[in-house]
Amino acid sequence: MTVKESKSLKVGICGYGTVGSGTLALLQGNAKDIARKTGIKIEVSHVASRSLQVDISGVATCGTDPFAVANDPNVDVLVETMGGFEPAFEVVRQALANGKHVVTANKALIAERGMPLVELAQEKGVTLAYESAVAGGIPVIKALREGLAANRIDWLAGIINGTGNFILTEMMDKGREFADVLIEAQALGYAEADPTFDVEGIDAAHKLTIMASIAFGTPLAFDATYTEGIGALTPEDIAYAKELGYHIKHLGIARLENGWVQTRVHPTLISTKQLIANVHGVGNAVVIHGHAVGSTLYSGPGAGAEATASSVVADLIDIARAKVQGLAKPLVPTLGYTAPRDDLRTLTIEDITTEYYLRITAQDVVGVMADVAGELERFGIGIDAVIQKESDGKNVPIVLLTDKTREGELNEALAAIEALDSVVAPVMRIRVESFGE
Repeated sequence: MTVKESKSLKVGICGYGTVGSGTLALLQGNAKDIARKTGIKIEVSHVASRSLQVDISGVATCGTDPFAVANDPNVDVLVETMGGFEPAFEVVRQALANGKHVVTANKALIAERGMPLVELAQEKGVTLAYESAVAGGIPVIKALREGLAANRIDWLAGIINGTGNFILTEMMDKGREFADVLIEAQALGYAEADPTFDVEGIDAAHKLTIMASIAFGTPLAFDATYTEGIGALTPEDIAYAKELGYHIKHLGIARLENGWVQTRVHPTLISTKQLIANVHGVGNAVVIHGHAVGSTLYSGPGAGAEATASSVVADLIDIARAKVQGLAKPLVPTLGYTAPRDDLRTLTIEDITTEYYLRITAQDVVGVMADVAGELERFGIGIDAVIQKESDGKNVPIVLLTDKTREGELNEALAAIEALDSVVAPVMRIRVESFGE
């Protein structure tokens, strides 16, 4: 169909960094195809950026005040790509209060302060969209909310931070130390000057919080997500895991079992036979298990201007299509449900049950392995596999995999093992997971 020049969806962008500029470039560079898909022009009419120095080609209004965008009567949709909590929260809140749709790439904002915004969007009958906040260019939000809507989601697991995945890949492939690879990741632009959110798992926890809310129909609950980083991992741990048939990945895991929800981010051993174990470099991947469809895998670029802008524009296209159809309210609820569940309980990390990788550094003396095994047995923990490496003349690393056990019981066993005279360092513990095998 021919798009009428008089019909358009007016967009205001707040934040003109990597994602904001990428969004404008994609809208302008692919304008004809987008118009054919929507039946309407999507036009950026207002841009606000704190560092804006010059006018932007093709944009009528440019400035430094994001609230001017939120209050601009000519703007139909506000795109928030500023990041952080303030002024982003107030800008988004003001736009929604004014009856504008909002598209945001801000995963921290949605995960930690999103519920009031979700409720306001519902009250005003407008769209709050955030596909770009999780896994960059991978349409995992749409998959969870729409493609898998018929399913009861049992669990999901994802590599959802490219920086951490790059670091672990380099450590595995080249035997490099964590600190060394982190410096390179910063030089390449994969990691920020302050990499805490990436390497401590906070960024992944934000994304996991959002996915778990959609998957299980629960309110956003970032504070309930257990988070552990990758800074303590060594090249030796990664090599030992590989020798045992596993790769170590920094995973976000969410499960719903018997009325209990668990959400956790931590280093994880997963079998090299599983597809997600073989997603390397800066790539992202999410596996989702629905009771009807089984396991589905979504993989692709998790960051970058074009990949993230692709998801921003996809949300804009949905809004444009709704406008053309004359829909009074969003067709799909913001979090995929009309009312949250209140019958589920949160499982703490101490109460999860899984297998474990343990690396124990002990004196090279007779009987040390028997002492370790004895303490594990005392707490009812079985051993599935053992590797005893060569001694350095004084100490020897003992690497083993346990049978499934509750984490709280393992903690007690590890305290007893670390109290042995022959054990000279804290025990390295990494959880082991299996997804559908």
